[in-house]
Amino acid sequence: MLACGALVRELRAVLEQEDLADSVEVAYLPAPLHNHPDRIVAEIEARLDGVDPDRQVFLGYADCGTGGMLDVFIERCGRPVTRLPGDHCYEFFAGSARFAALHQEEFGTFYLTDFLAKHFVALIWQGLGIEGHPELRDMYFANYRRVVLLSQSDDPAVVEAGVNAAEMLGLEFSHEPTGLQTFAEPVRVALRAATTGTVLC
Repeated sequence: MLACGALVRELRAVLEQEDLADSVEVAYLPAPLHNHPDRIVAEIEARLDGVDPDRQVFLGYADCGTGGMLDVFIERCGRPVTRLPGDHCYEFFAGSARFAALHQEEFGTFYLTDFLAKHFVALIWQGLGIEGHPELRDMYFANYRRVVLLSQSDDPAVVEAGVNAAEMLGLEFSHEPTGLQTFAEPVRVALRAATTGTVLC
């Protein structure tokens, strides 16, 4: 499996549930690519260079802001590759139907996962330059109305981090527990469909 570094804890949990933690080879791309989706395909291609072309590959990515370029790569790469369903991690954690309902309820929503909530300061506040240029907050988030935390765990520290993120952005806060089920199922399906004994993630 080759996966987003923001999914380390969640993927490990699923692999342990499936008793596959010791039989699946997993590598992670840097989590800050979350802020640079234009670099994702090139990073994946570089990691797969030299890997046996017959080896089954599962990508721990949805489209993730690549604008369809990840699917173009999968179609032309000439190897068996599958990815997570949907457009982004918010969709595969919440489930397509629930995410669509949340989006319809309020278009101006900034979503957080457990990882993004815990690393909000580094990835968003500092990563987008808001810490050094506070005026950027209102430029980036002028059309947002709320923060929705899609939580995969029941860790109170994650909820607190989500609340703090909303306060820093000057937005309302809402908490939507998702658990891991809607994420775990496509991972299970991909692993069951693998035609070799080892899956490169």
